[in-house]
This record gives sequence, C-alpha cells and structure tokens, in this order.
Amino acid sequence: MTDSSSESAPGHGTAPPAPRWVKISGALALAVVALFLILHLTGAMGPGLHGGH
Repeated sequence: MTDSSSESAPGHGTAPPAPRWVKISGALALAVVALFLILHLTGAMGPGLHGGH
C-alpha cells in the first residue's frame, strides 16, 4: 500500500467550510444571547420591569 498526500481517505482531513446561512445564523444567535446577557446584567431587563411589587 502506498500513501499519497494528494488523496485522502473519506472521513479524514479537514471538514468542508460551513455554508453562509450557517455562519449568519450562528452570528445572529450569538448576538441575541450577548444582548440578552448584557440587558440582564445591567438590570435593563428582568422581573423588576413587569410591575407588580
């Protein structure tokens, strides 16, 4: 058996790059989570804003 560097066996090597919609969806989800955390940490959003007590 010979090992050629120009060919790789199926399942080996680097994965193909992610499609654009996957990258955009991931960035959008990360932005929403970051915004949610920032708003909660600053107190701009939370149970205190719902009135009541």
